[in-house]
Amino acid sequence: MQFLIYLFIYPLLWIISILPFRLLYIFSDFVYLVVYKVIGYRKKTVRANIALALPHLSENERLEIEKKSYHHLCDMFLEMIKTMNISDKEIEKRFRFTNIDVYKDLEKKGKSIAMLCSHYASYEWAISMNRVIAFEGYGIYKKIANPHFDKLVKDIRLRFKAKLITTKETKAAIENNASEKKLCLYGFASDQTPRLSPRNHWYEFMGIKTPIHIGAESLAKDYDMNVIFLKVKKVNRGFYEATLETLTDGNTKEIPDYQISELFIKKVEQQILEAPEFYLWTHKRWKHRRD
Repeated sequence: MQFLIYLFIYPLLWIISILPFRLLYIFSDFVYLVVYKVIGYRKKTVRANIALALPHLSENERLEIEKKSYHHLCDMFLEMIKTMNISDKEIEKRFRFTNIDVYKDLEKKGKSIAMLCSHYASYEWAISMNRVIAFEGYGIYKKIANPHFDKLVKDIRLRFKAKLITTKETKAAIENNASEKKLCLYGFASDQTPRLSPRNHWYEFMGIKTPIHIGAESLAKDYDMNVIFLKVKKVNRGFYEATLETLTDGNTKEIPDYQISELFIKKVEQQILEAPEFYLWTHKRWKHRRD
């Protein structure tokens, strides 16, 4: 059954992937009407999240952010499909790094690098970074239940020399690469809520006390990796700018526990406050919280 579903859906994805961008965004406007107006996909969750995170805004202001966030969500989903057939030249034009030298300077330190990013703007097209780096690039992701679509996603990333590893495979992969003296870049999207556990670290995110992910920090310390933050900004429809900010440079193990993770969360907050409509509000980010 999973293969039949794949056979049915794949041709549709391929057709979308070859659409010119102008038609892609016309189609995105139609998808928005279906997803937001007709289906109301996760609308209660989005509305609750925005109200929790941005209580200082009026109801009309929050509603405007909600609508814009769905427009962006549809754009980003179709842009992800477009990656199946996008050329190197096109993605280079549409996803521009403002200061790639910051990353290249870290490569010269001779240590693997953990790159933290958030579910903001276009985290999918960040894979284009692999065109300009010397290290082997890995993206940490959540495995897709349908194995055929899971393979498709991996194959798309491989077009940009990016290897995908699941969250369960991450530690073993890093350990194996470290034992073989491989220098690698590991990408972590670490702003979503972790599983509830007595070992959780709680911290304020958008003024709400909630558990935050500390796995990337722990791995960076265990394997002596430098850490950078990828800040992505949407400058126009289908166009993004990415800026790299060094979080640690040679002294990761000496930094107090949780400091890197907390700094990352503060940077994500800054992104959200600058333009909240480009954040992924559909996940239950604050389902665990303390007063």
